[in-house]
Amino acid sequence: MRKTLLALAAVASLAPQFAAAQDTGNWIVRARAVNLQSSNTNSADLSATLSAVTGGASNSASVNNKWLPEVDFTYFFTPNIAAELILTVPQKHTLTADGFGDLGTFKHLPPTLTVQYHFTGLGFARPYVGAGVNYTNISDTEWNATGKALGLNLKRDSFGLALQVGVDIPLGGGWLLNLDAKKVQIGTDVYSNNTKIGSFEVNPWLLSAGVGLRF
Repeated sequence: MRKTLLALAAVASLAPQFAAAQDTGNWIVRARAVNLQSSNTNSADLSATLSAVTGGASNSASVNNKWLPEVDFTYFFTPNIAAELILTVPQKHTLTADGFGDLGTFKHLPPTLTVQYHFTGLGFARPYVGAGVNYTNISDTEWNATGKALGLNLKRDSFGLALQVGVDIPLGGGWLLNLDAKKVQIGTDVYSNNTKIGSFEVNPWLLSAGVGLRF
């Protein structure tokens, strides 16, 4: 029993040194798998328009949830303060009038930049919080017969707030496991025959897990 306690004490004494070793290097590069969960909020005027054109069959639009790949680059200005740039490839979504049917598809590219505070002195786990800005570009809209009949179009660009919380868990040799959650403001104006008929907010939760390397 005494030997076991001594061994545990030795491991505990090495933990701060191990954690400190993971803090060397100003950069972290991560690859993550992200689950996008859309909030799908419709403005009152968009809901009214959808209800009118679908004969009351639908009063809301939505985009599909999906998994997507993501890479991010984090730079540490101090042991606690960092900036993170989050990137992915353009993602294709289906826009649906709920209860009525699909209207078409579009792609969105949502690079996000956050400033983070990383908590230190907590052993192996290193949690962080962040806040920043998201820019979303919408492209490659393809409307089906219903969407074309409505003359649909979407505003191409949007900016919004991004909030973030996560944790890095060192694995050794600079490698780490990462868990991350972000809430991002993403929205667009919806047009019918070049007339604005309302706004649509995706405002997704982005829940991710992945691995990274600090160097």
